[in-house]
Amino acid sequence: MYCDPRFSRVREAFERNFAEGEELGAAVAVHLDGELVVDLWDGVADRHTGRAWEADTPAFAYSCTKAVAATVLLRLAERGLVDVRAPVADVWPEFAAAGKEGVTVEHVLTHSCGLPVIETPVPVAEFEDLPAIAARLAGQRPLWEPGTAHGYHALTYGFLVGEVVRRVAGKSVGELVAAEIAGPLGLDLWVGAPDDVIPRAARLKAPARPRPTPEPPAPAAASGASSTPAPAAGSPAAAPGSPAPSGGGSGPGTGGGRDLLGEMSRAALDPGSLMNRALGNPAIRLLEGGANNPVILRAGWPAAGVVTTAKGLAGFYRALVGGDLLSPATLQDALRPRVSGPDRVLFMDTAFGLGYMRPSFTFPMPSATAFGHSGMGGSLGLGDPERKLAFGYVMNRMADSLTGNLRGLRLIEAVYRSL
Repeated sequence: MYCDPRFSRVREAFERNFAEGEELGAAVAVHLDGELVVDLWDGVADRHTGRAWEADTPAFAYSCTKAVAATVLLRLAERGLVDVRAPVADVWPEFAAAGKEGVTVEHVLTHSCGLPVIETPVPVAEFEDLPAIAARLAGQRPLWEPGTAHGYHALTYGFLVGEVVRRVAGKSVGELVAAEIAGPLGLDLWVGAPDDVIPRAARLKAPARPRPTPEPPAPAAASGASSTPAPAAGSPAAAPGSPAPSGGGSGPGTGGGRDLLGEMSRAALDPGSLMNRALGNPAIRLLEGGANNPVILRAGWPAAGVVTTAKGLAGFYRALVGGDLLSPATLQDALRPRVSGPDRVLFMDTAFGLGYMRPSFTFPMPSATAFGHSGMGGSLGLGDPERKLAFGYVMNRMADSLTGNLRGLRLIEAVYRSL
């Protein structure tokens, strides 16, 4: 383990999370200007066996995958193999069915294409057949007019992005990550874990009482930094009948006076709500052990399939911020917020560039230039081009929230206070 003395606050916050009983096993890593300045781990990887968390213990990090999948697609765009502004049907003709002729790749990357739900149940036998799952979405009609609203495509984002990637590259997201990102950079990061990695992965512990409500944002640590960007010019409006995206309102994530916390709580209790339908199909709960099941660990869903160490996740963002994976111009354009405001699936305010989360209520960052993606239960990856910063945090005691957790946010706050 290592912690640069300048970042002693990070070590203190990490140790405090354990001392207060909030962690089972966890790891955090930070790069500054390309240098590894924090690499810490502690606790147990498997509470049943007592197996210790080691330097190379990877964890299933849920939606942290989405930023990795977006990077794969943007690399293909840089090569001229796909145009993010063009219709998806240009590379995937079957997708034009049911009124989706005008849905663009950008709509998919920004959760605004109107396909947050797979309408027909995906059988367990199909969990590792990503093209078959994508074919289900190709035949569906959008739930809203694409580009007029955004709503978190918790699982469908990956099947859509993954099929676009497969159509233009002839390989899966996981294969390209291994061949072009993790392999060359020497990162312990897989979108679809190999058989020899699965046995040493941390075993996740589900929260006692699942509650899909974001925790309050951590206090901003960087002076003058805003955690909620203004909507970008040309951003899609909010859902019909709901307020336009706004940084104002009666409180964080409240959508200009709407009781979004109340709406979210009611949706969580309704099996037929858009939120539960978006999160529940394919139904990971059908497998013994849920996300600990080898089927999920090796499936490589591009929305929720990354298995990584904290150092591997931070290393991915180090390479991204450092210009090793995308050109500075491509990254700058990808970080421009395309959608911002109340989310039709999560209800809270979300903001997205091309696949990357931008500062919002559900991604509360101390810096307006930060980007990345959180994962259900608490895992978190972040990059900050202005500060040449990269951060990765993974754990196995899942929090009862969908979009991050105070443990990771405290660590980020400690990082920024150390700069």
